[in-house]
Amino acid sequence: MDERERSGPERVLLTGWFSFRDGEATAGDVLALRRVEEVLRGSGTAYDVAWSPAFLPDAPHLDDVRPRDYSHLVFVCGPLHGPQIEELHRRFAHCVRIAVGTSVIDPEDPAATGFHSVLARDAPGREPSEDLAAHAPAVPARPVVGVILTHGQREYGEQRRHKEVADAVTRWLAGKDCARLELETRLDTRDWHLSATPAQVQSVLARLDLVVTDRLHGLVLALRVGTPVLAVDPVAGGAKVSAQARACGWPALLSAEQVDERRLERWWDWCLTSGRVAARLTRDAFRDGRAPDGADRLAEVLTPRATAG
Repeated sequence: MDERERSGPERVLLTGWFSFRDGEATAGDVLALRRVEEVLRGSGTAYDVAWSPAFLPDAPHLDDVRPRDYSHLVFVCGPLHGPQIEELHRRFAHCVRIAVGTSVIDPEDPAATGFHSVLARDAPGREPSEDLAAHAPAVPARPVVGVILTHGQREYGEQRRHKEVADAVTRWLAGKDCARLELETRLDTRDWHLSATPAQVQSVLARLDLVVTDRLHGLVLALRVGTPVLAVDPVAGGAKVSAQARACGWPALLSAEQVDERRLERWWDWCLTSGRVAARLTRDAFRDGRAPDGADRLAEVLTPRATAG
């Protein structure tokens, strides 16, 4: 009787580049994994997933699993090359080893030839197939959040709390289930990473669900296109961000002294609900010019007063 028959039901270990200690998890890799998991669940096959400890510290890792617990090893997505995959063949030599949704660069590479079966997405001399990620189970949309923070503003001297604010906000954001975009309001006509015109900045901001910022213009430009803003003033005692929020009548503001998870969560929830309507109303007020600004007063200053006869 085969050893695998004596040890009970077969169990599969799912691996990929997302499994290696110095590997990485990409969105495509993880969606490809989800597609394979969907198929295994549908067939009633027991399986585990091995993750990189750098990505999921509390999940099962390759160094922790016992090869004898598995009858099959499946390698999901990515290119088949390199010593890390070759080591899988050595360590799991007793397993049936299958690669699925992978790219074969060199069919003679030991990393590729070590598999009993390669269900490639692309390989020399073969017709390519659609990537596994294309057929992965649908995932719900998440809020898209622009993050605009400054580490400058030295003019505020000892009142600066910029680092403390940025650390607290980014640490909190890292735990939020959202798509984060680090943005800049600084323009540059030579650096493709940055926008070259205000219209380009606004086009990005208008497509977001929320902006988190400690910058005055992060606040104003987002409200200008009707996107709600969670604003934090990074200056102790309050400075221009607080003043501008008051001028705009925008309530979602925290002082440097108030930044904590409870308050951030409260304004996050408000921005993604009632704040959507409030932001559009503020945008409309900007467009209508309902409140005079400095330019209006400048025109008054520049207009010569009539002199008495």
